[in-house]
Amino acid sequence: MLRSVLVELTILLLPIGISGGLWLLGVEFTWIYLLALQPYVLWQFYHLMRLALLIRRQHRLIPPFPPGLWGDIYRSIARYQQRGRKSRKRQIRFSRRFREAANAVPDALVILNKQLRIEWANPAAARLMNIHWPEDDGQRFTEILTHSDLAEFVEAGEYMRPLDIAPLHNRTLMLSLRITPFGERKKQRLVVGRDITKIYHLNMIRRDFVANASHELRTPLTVIAGFLEPLLDAPTTPANHRRPLTLMLHQTERMRSIIEDLLTLSRLEMHEQQDEQLPVEVPDELHLIVQEAQALSGGQHQFEMRVNDDLLLLGNQPELRSAFSNLIFNAVRHTPAGTRIQIEWRNTADGVLFAVEDSGPGIAPEHLPRLTERFYRVDCARSRESGGTGLGLAIVKHVLNRHDAQLSIVSEVGNGVRFSCLFPIQRGLAREVSEMI
Repeated sequence: MLRSVLVELTILLLPIGISGGLWLLGVEFTWIYLLALQPYVLWQFYHLMRLALLIRRQHRLIPPFPPGLWGDIYRSIARYQQRGRKSRKRQIRFSRRFREAANAVPDALVILNKQLRIEWANPAAARLMNIHWPEDDGQRFTEILTHSDLAEFVEAGEYMRPLDIAPLHNRTLMLSLRITPFGERKKQRLVVGRDITKIYHLNMIRRDFVANASHELRTPLTVIAGFLEPLLDAPTTPANHRRPLTLMLHQTERMRSIIEDLLTLSRLEMHEQQDEQLPVEVPDELHLIVQEAQALSGGQHQFEMRVNDDLLLLGNQPELRSAFSNLIFNAVRHTPAGTRIQIEWRNTADGVLFAVEDSGPGIAPEHLPRLTERFYRVDCARSRESGGTGLGLAIVKHVLNRHDAQLSIVSEVGNGVRFSCLFPIQRGLAREVSEMI
């Protein structure tokens, strides 16, 4: 840098030196200086114009560079240009690799702009969604992939759960669509479509099998129970037969409970969409459930209710009663005598809350993620002794999904467990409003 400054000063002072020498020879200094300064001014003007063109047209600078400050400026610009070229090459390589990876993905990938028009799609989108890129660039997503529920799902902006559809262009196909907002202010959307046809058909087979098997088992169990009950009540039954008969009847009733829960789950899975939406008198239902829970407990548990008696819920009454009773009865079955059980029903800033909390032994953290799985038990022996079927929380999960609600479970070993069901705030109704519906 110092060398460049010295060179620039030399170029600037040279006309002054020449002018001074000519002035000593008797030539007028001003004219001599101006004439001598012209090459320097033209030099500076040339490089200013070159710099302006360089910035405007982004020409590539090629050595050699002039001496002085302009040489330093050009060398700095050349370095930045070289870095920019390397960065662009890296971006091009990364973009090419991304495209290659996206093209290799078996799932359909579609990028939508804020107007929900197609900006890009991978080849799998042509097979699964009938979207061909770039031919369909700028087309509305919901005009190409058509389904009665799709437009509302895309425009609603609530993408917590995927949407499973059979698109009109291929009714034999079952697609699971998941949408993720991204970009500036989350205005763009990435749509991922996965072919779940095989999984869907396997689930249908499983559901049909469970439903049919449960129906077929229900009748013989009813017959067995029908024979066992009069045998136990008959005075002629030998005393040494009563214990095995009692155990047989108990196990029969347990099997009937499991079958009833399996049938309930099958009904919930077969009819995934809510049909009837009516105001449910949740406070009245909770008071009845607690009375049943007290009978189940035999008066050995302490119940504390914090219930908003004027708060109702829009939903399906039998399903909600099943979910709430399962949570409350579980608190009775899986906690020792003397445990305090607290029941809440109230409005919150985030929605309508139903919660059941006990002061029992709690649940270890590794069990919490799997509690809603069918037949999953934290303590198998204790669960069977308590009369649980292992399906209660699975039923709760399905009912809440059908009511757009979320289940959260918080527990620490030795500090009890809290089950919270949060319903959308728009499902809550004040009693006086519900009477007008």
